[in-house]
Amino acid sequence: MSTLSELVGKETIEKVLAKGRSTGAGFSEIFIEDKRSTSAGLDDGRIEQVTTGRDRGAGIRVVHGETTGFAHTADLSEAGLLQAAEAAAVAAKQGSGGVVTVALGGIDTHQVNDVQILPNEVPKTRKVELLERANEAARSIDKAVVQVSAGYGDSVRRILVANSEGVFAADDQVRTLFRVSVVASGDGGMQTGYDSMGRTIGFELFDLYDVEELAAGAARQAVTKLKARPAPSGALPVVIKRGSGGVLFHEACGHGLEADLVGKGASVYRGKVGEMVASSLVTLIDDGTMSGEWGAIGIDDEGHHSQKNTLIENGVLTDYMWDYLRARKENHRQSGNGRRQSYMHLPMVRMTNTFVINGTSEPDDIVKATKNGVYVAKLGGGSVNTASGDFVFGMTEAYLIENGEITEPLRKGNLIGNGPQVLRDIDLLGNDFAMGNPGTCGKDGQGVPVGDGQPTLRVKSLTIGGTAA
Repeated sequence: MSTLSELVGKETIEKVLAKGRSTGAGFSEIFIEDKRSTSAGLDDGRIEQVTTGRDRGAGIRVVHGETTGFAHTADLSEAGLLQAAEAAAVAAKQGSGGVVTVALGGIDTHQVNDVQILPNEVPKTRKVELLERANEAARSIDKAVVQVSAGYGDSVRRILVANSEGVFAADDQVRTLFRVSVVASGDGGMQTGYDSMGRTIGFELFDLYDVEELAAGAARQAVTKLKARPAPSGALPVVIKRGSGGVLFHEACGHGLEADLVGKGASVYRGKVGEMVASSLVTLIDDGTMSGEWGAIGIDDEGHHSQKNTLIENGVLTDYMWDYLRARKENHRQSGNGRRQSYMHLPMVRMTNTFVINGTSEPDDIVKATKNGVYVAKLGGGSVNTASGDFVFGMTEAYLIENGEITEPLRKGNLIGNGPQVLRDIDLLGNDFAMGNPGTCGKDGQGVPVGDGQPTLRVKSLTIGGTAA
């Protein structure tokens, strides 16, 4: 497969960038993408679909003052790219100007992940076999298992970014994913279990992780919940298992630390750099350089190297996450957080891998120190108001804590709280850090892959929205 720089030559890219600035714009950029993907699904014992796809094209962005013009095209010929650049330039400013020369240096590549087996070189039959193995493993756990759904997905995404400020960078991003969902039926109705695994590596993922073990775990989760009691209601201490609560930090405070939302006044953290916004136990990181993790990238979608950014340190807010436009406006360094779903989208500030680092407590001691409360082994989806920090998250797998011990499983309930308050109310932090399941973060109609994680921790008080009387 030819590289993007071979497909679209450097001379053509320079012409496109010059065309973008020909009406007097201060900045022009080209983002070229070639993405190949495969997905396969199994439901009720049958392979439902095996699909492959390819998306290839370019997005041209032109910035004139405070106005951004954007055009995208699937035509990667010089004529097609120049036409898109002209459209973006006109959108940024009506009129015509002189010729602007843009000269690029050598292309910059920044490898984060070491891929052993490109998934698009693996026969589809091997991918289907994984689904069948997962189905058999889940059904073997208990006769109560009545439905198993499994999905496989991979993608090879090649990007090239160049702009009028001399950025000229490329990256290959490979991701492989597997998920299992199980339904069990009993006297108490139907319950579900779910698990997934995904890394920014190739098909060697399945040398590192066992799909049978993943499926069996999802099945046990569903079967165990058949015997679950209704979740309690009211304010209680909540212990969150390592890895499983990272999504809470992603949603409840991560989005509020994105500079575009801060700039719009849509973040509860606006104007609070240097202030204590969390327990002194909490240090929150966003790190695109975490090799193998789901949100790892070599460069962001504006061509800047991924970075490790400390957002909160020992409870103090130290910085936000930045893309090109927000950083330029505030005269701030970029943080490698300019991301876009595809060449058809403009970049915006997005997280990569967001996590709370280790504390010093033993996980078992955190449970023992909690006389009565709830132990959350897996969080589900949720929603957050970034302006206020208020959130609601589902508990996919949870248990009672009674007299310092994990006891009965609980049926689905919600965690209801406020992000800034939760950060302040973390009073015990474990030493067992782990990343959680791979995720897709949605914002303004765009989805990008992200990771999150945390050690076992305790929030001294959270509202449980259960159904117990």
